[in-house]
Amino acid sequence: MPYLSRAPGPQKHPVPKDARITHSSGLSFEQLRQACVQKGVLFEDADFPADNSSLFYSERPQIPFVWKRPGFWRYSEWLDVVVDDRLPTFRDRLVFLHSADHREFWSALLEKAYAKLNGSYEALKGGSTIEAMEDFTGGVAETFATKETPENFYEILEKALKRASLVGCSIDIRNSAESEARTPFGLIKGHAYSVTGIDQVNFRGRKTELIRVRNPWGQVEWNGSWSDSSSEWRSLGPAEQQRLCHTALDDGEFWMAFRDFKTHFDKVEICNLTPDALEENTLHKWEVTVHQGSWVRGSTAGGCRNFLDTFWTNPQIKLSLTEKDEGQEDCTFLIALMQKDRRKLKRFGADMLTIGYAIYQSPGRDEHLNKDFFRYHASQARSKTFINMREVSDRFKLPPGEYVLIPSTFEPHQEADFCLRIFSEKKAITQDMDGDVAIDLPEPPKPTPAGQETEEELQFRALFEQVAGEDMEVTAEELEYVLNAVLQKKKDVQYKKLSLVSCKNIISLMDTSGNGKLEFGEFTVFWDKLKKWTNLFLQFDANKSGTMSSYELRVALKAAGFQLSHHLLQLIVLRYADEGLQLDFDDFLNCMVRLENTSRVFQALSTTNEDKEFICLNINEFINLTMNI
Repeated sequence: MPYLSRAPGPQKHPVPKDARITHSSGLSFEQLRQACVQKGVLFEDADFPADNSSLFYSERPQIPFVWKRPGFWRYSEWLDVVVDDRLPTFRDRLVFLHSADHREFWSALLEKAYAKLNGSYEALKGGSTIEAMEDFTGGVAETFATKETPENFYEILEKALKRASLVGCSIDIRNSAESEARTPFGLIKGHAYSVTGIDQVNFRGRKTELIRVRNPWGQVEWNGSWSDSSSEWRSLGPAEQQRLCHTALDDGEFWMAFRDFKTHFDKVEICNLTPDALEENTLHKWEVTVHQGSWVRGSTAGGCRNFLDTFWTNPQIKLSLTEKDEGQEDCTFLIALMQKDRRKLKRFGADMLTIGYAIYQSPGRDEHLNKDFFRYHASQARSKTFINMREVSDRFKLPPGEYVLIPSTFEPHQEADFCLRIFSEKKAITQDMDGDVAIDLPEPPKPTPAGQETEEELQFRALFEQVAGEDMEVTAEELEYVLNAVLQKKKDVQYKKLSLVSCKNIISLMDTSGNGKLEFGEFTVFWDKLKKWTNLFLQFDANKSGTMSSYELRVALKAAGFQLSHHLLQLIVLRYADEGLQLDFDDFLNCMVRLENTSRVFQALSTTNEDKEFICLNINEFINLTMNI
């Protein structure tokens, strides 16, 4: 289940010094280190113990591991990850990541911190190069298919490497049997290579583009043109070979012709330490905003535009592009959508979801766009594809104006937390379209003076007297009887019997005297509310099944006077909707009563204590608090 509590709206782009402490003790690395120094002990990490639970989550180890001592940015925030220095070994050798020099342990310790962050070493299995690049640098990634690269792809890579961007490449596999399979040219399918250099040489009177690639295994190399021992090198003088750092060692690093590189490799991933690294010849600072959000089944997990009935319920973020690029008519920006914690959730059966986003021209209203808008308007831009990767990112150029960005999963009802980063050359203003809470309830009607009541009002008073009895007050049990009797006669409402709990909640809302009963005036006001709520329920019970879809609840509540944030909507759906994401009339009634009661109490407190510091919660926080009680 996604986390629901988070600060609303855009957030500042973080820096490493703002790293959030992740250790359960609440202490930073320096504080933990100082405590160990004072006690004269070596640190042992209770959060990530040196046992099998930190190695695997789905299987038992095949060999007995011995843990020995040798002698991170995540989702748009820097994390302070503390580990001890015990490492899993077998027969006195490190089992997982290790350096060529067996006395060097920094890589194994870094891997342990990364494994801790993801829950286990097994969670790192099948990792993607681009994930690690982003996690260790806080950069933003872009992916290129080599068969569809732009004409200036060589220049793109050249600029990337000059500006210290991290570049990886790989060969796709069609099935699991091809994983780590060697091609006739000495390349490994499904393997993560790094690009370490790019250059040009004069070969037989013509300029030839070369690229240098490294196999992290430290061995197994390309054996085609320009490989370590190929004949092409003989045409170059010693100085040129030295300039290119050419060696004929089986060290995993090799040169190859750029045309061969595009033929044999399928994908190139570039992690830019700043997203402008591939554009102008001079670096300049980009504006960055971050939005954290959730797709929650039943409220904000609407799926892609193919699912019109629910697509509009996805989180919506307004993007205002106010300044053109220098010397241009458009505004350049980059959108990076990342799903969070999927590796950590692997042990619970979670896989990467298929994600993407669409960008629409804003109609100019600062409110959540409804279904009809998307029925009649096409997107202005969108991610190249919906794909089951941790992050989807693309660059766009659009005219200045206001747009609405919709991040979503491909299928509806799929849950995940996400991080959305927006990079723009000029300052862009973003606004969460689901973050504001507003309540606009009509004043209750004033009672009709005695002697001026209409025939309908006289009949209603007679009904009340019949139910209330001599004390002229209605208890929860009496209210339960009369409501079920009246609703049972309404042929347009399919409902199950209202519960006594619902009636007690109603009395709690309407009882102004505090005696736990309803007087005639209170009963009259409630009856008027009940008629409005019943009509609302019927309006959104489209198929007359006696239930309302939780995805329609946002519109129904707004029609009743409640504009709620996506976070509050998620809480309401979790509390009142059933497994099929439906609310019956009793659920809807309880929801309306709770919201009215909460807003009434908040208004009373605010009015009474407007000059006192004790009223420090806003309406959003207050409803959030009461919904969790």
